[in-house]
Amino acid sequence: MASSSGTSNRMLYAGGSLLAVLLMVGGLGWQLGWFGGETSGLRVETEKAQRRTITQTVTAFGRAKPEVKVTITPDVPGEIVALPVQEGDVVQKGDLLARLKPDDYQAAVERAQAQVSEAKATLAQRRADSIQARRTFERKKKLYEKGVIPESKFYDAKTSYTQAKARLEAAHFRVESAKADLRDAREQLQKTRLYAPMNGTVSKLTVEVGERVVGTQQRSGTKMMNIARLDRMELKVDVNENDVINVAGGDTARVEFDAYPDRSFQGKVTEIANAARIQNQGSQNEVTNFPVTIRILGNPNAGPAATRAGGGLARPERPAESGAGPVIRPGMSGSVDIYTETVNDAVAVPIQAVTVRDFNEVGPGADTTKQKQSAEEDLRKVVFVAEADSARMVEVTTGIADDTYMEIKSGLEGGETVITGPYSAVSRELEQGDKIQTRSGGSQAGGPLATTQ
Repeated sequence: MASSSGTSNRMLYAGGSLLAVLLMVGGLGWQLGWFGGETSGLRVETEKAQRRTITQTVTAFGRAKPEVKVTITPDVPGEIVALPVQEGDVVQKGDLLARLKPDDYQAAVERAQAQVSEAKATLAQRRADSIQARRTFERKKKLYEKGVIPESKFYDAKTSYTQAKARLEAAHFRVESAKADLRDAREQLQKTRLYAPMNGTVSKLTVEVGERVVGTQQRSGTKMMNIARLDRMELKVDVNENDVINVAGGDTARVEFDAYPDRSFQGKVTEIANAARIQNQGSQNEVTNFPVTIRILGNPNAGPAATRAGGGLARPERPAESGAGPVIRPGMSGSVDIYTETVNDAVAVPIQAVTVRDFNEVGPGADTTKQKQSAEEDLRKVVFVAEADSARMVEVTTGIADDTYMEIKSGLEGGETVITGPYSAVSRELEQGDKIQTRSGGSQAGGPLATTQ
């Protein structure tokens, strides 16, 4: 009898424990939406449609380069005997950059001077001959007119005078030619000295004293150095063909360089190429870009090089330089955000809230009166608005977008609660009238789940 009573008590305790576990699991399952989905609905994330300023940007990448750069090449060949500048030196217009060995060119000048002297001596001789021939001709002319000499001697004197005048004229031309050769020889000698054509910085130096260089008279010539205006820098970036239509000359831009992640520079679009630059042409990876030039406003290299706050290493063996070197050096890589258009007081929603639906397809909860018999797609942009415990599909017209928000031109007035996620729900699953609940949990009707008002 006692054994039967103990067994009954154990069964009663086990049943009570099982019932308690079932109640706990049921409550937890209800909260987590494991069941009761008919009233809880699809879990979604929401955000208010608000009025804000939206600026559309086009992002591109490129490398810094001077806006003005001159490559120094010699006009004459020769050996470098003096190189008074180093890479990084600041030079003024007219400063001596290099000097070539002048011996051969000095000798050419001396030869040309000798030729000028010789031509002048010949000219003097021809002038004397011409004077003598003219006197002989005049004397024989008088004798011929008096009938003293025959006609043949008169014409011989006339011919000699004509030849003397021609030789005198030729001597004049030889003097001018010799003088031209002398000017050319002196110019060649002067070209052995290379001077700075403008104010700037020696941004690149590729030669040393003792090297022989080739002049531009012999093909392209040796590129000895570059003189650049580092106070006027620019970037040439590649903009995709889909974005370049939004870019216009004069658009402002923000420029950031990899070397200085904590600094930004203001820029302006100065040039947009008309011809495309095509990469991987003819392949599946073909990319069409247009080069766009961005000028950095102001002088980016006026101050000391920027340093990250709190960064860097302390090097006691090397004193810190207070203002050495340019901030932006040619070849530095950077990114550009071009501000193409700005809309103030625009109704804006997160970009992920806008999706596309085919209005020729009828999904669960859709308005069947809008179904069309056409087999073609009728794709329209929509957002889903959370109202009470259901989703309402609203067709919208969109405008520009920034990195986060998109302008809504029509369809929303602002203040509506739009569904922003999850992506699978917004892009595919949600339909007109679907039951919803927020990601944080809770009934839209005011139950234990959070309300999206």
